[in-house]
Amino acid sequence: MSNRQMANQLCRAALAATVAAAALTAHAAPAAAQDAAADAPLTMQEELALMRAQMDAMAQRIATLEAELETAQAVPAAVAAVPPPAPAPAAAPDTQIAFKGAPEIKGKGGWSFKPRGRLQYDAGIVEAPNATGRDEGFGNDLRRARLGVSGDMPGGFGYKFEVDVANSDLAVTDAIISYEDGDVEISVGQFNNFQGLEELTSSLHTSFIERAAFTDAFGFVRRVGVGVQYSPGDLLIQGGVFSDNMDVLPSDDWSANGRVVYMPKVGNAQVHLGASVHYREYEAGSTVRYRQRPLVSFTSERFINTDRFSASSELGYGAEAAVISGPFHAAVEGRWQNVSRPGALADPTFFGGYAEVGYYLTGGDTRGYKGGKFDRTKPANPVGEGGIGSVQANLRYDRLDLSDAGILGGTQDGYFFSLVWKPTDYTMLLANYGKLSYGDAFYPAAGGDTSYDVDVFGVRAQIDF
Repeated sequence: MSNRQMANQLCRAALAATVAAAALTAHAAPAAAQDAAADAPLTMQEELALMRAQMDAMAQRIATLEAELETAQAVPAAVAAVPPPAPAPAAAPDTQIAFKGAPEIKGKGGWSFKPRGRLQYDAGIVEAPNATGRDEGFGNDLRRARLGVSGDMPGGFGYKFEVDVANSDLAVTDAIISYEDGDVEISVGQFNNFQGLEELTSSLHTSFIERAAFTDAFGFVRRVGVGVQYSPGDLLIQGGVFSDNMDVLPSDDWSANGRVVYMPKVGNAQVHLGASVHYREYEAGSTVRYRQRPLVSFTSERFINTDRFSASSELGYGAEAAVISGPFHAAVEGRWQNVSRPGALADPTFFGGYAEVGYYLTGGDTRGYKGGKFDRTKPANPVGEGGIGSVQANLRYDRLDLSDAGILGGTQDGYFFSLVWKPTDYTMLLANYGKLSYGDAFYPAAGGDTSYDVDVFGVRAQIDF
């Protein structure tokens, strides 16, 4: 029952009760008059006047109750005519959570937080001539097991911190505080220096199980320092000054790196042209060694090796080029490393480089590219959404020459093939075969022969977030 209906019923009940009371009064009055008549009987005129007064009182009471009823009926109608207050707009939540491979939490003022990590497990076979005594056979390795966080802070600041716990060895990889203002970004901490396309491309997005031989041979590692990056449009300029890796600090060694990249879009193709320079000065009495494994990391053998020699400084310079057009990509890079030897008649210059081509066998897929380096490939038809993911085939020639000016480190010519399957954006399976031809190898075979081949087959299972 509504409030209006209840008020009407109450008013009608009160009116009925009043009328009944008036009637009783009217009937009771003659009776009282009869009782009083015994003592002082009323005249007819007096009785009529008394009844008229009682009728006027009853009429006045009825008029009052009717007015109260009208007022009671008007109040619910007025209340019903007033529209309900509009609901207050929902306040935006202080925290928002999105999913980009892992939960990314964003808060007020420009704060964000995202966990990150990667897991890479490698296995395979290395076959060298038995006479070298280095027939490795089967090997396997937890190549990388990284965990970290990254995000933004108010005022244009950012952070990234990662540690690698592979094989129970705890090592800091990236530890960066950055500041960004328009086209300029400044980074402080430990991070990859500006050595070239192959080294700066994340291990998550390489087309082979390991990077080109020269990247390890020439000692490209993360170092603590300050870097500045300027990226107006299609141009990228990078430079920085660095000390040494966090694991070996304090150190008197220092280095400087610079890189310039021009990365225009030509039609539907992404073009990449770049050059870089590196200078490092060693503390007095330092020695260096340049060497490299045969393609995979799960062997400890290096068939190409300069062994240790004295050095005061090194100067490296490189050139790089790449193109991505639909499912096809190609890349080429060369690096020259000159080493100053105290008291030597001549300073050696070593060389490393590669050339590769790749093609996606699945429709709609292309190699990722961002910020002057290769980036994540996102399958057009991933597993779980009606597709099989992306399948890519790659060929590479890899050259490393560590012999010059009296240093006989040997030469390595690698001929590689890889097949890369990415079921989803964040998973990958890779198979890689390589034949490596050595000259002046570090380990002699039968009869002192230092020219021979090593065959390598490796596979990798990878996830990241």
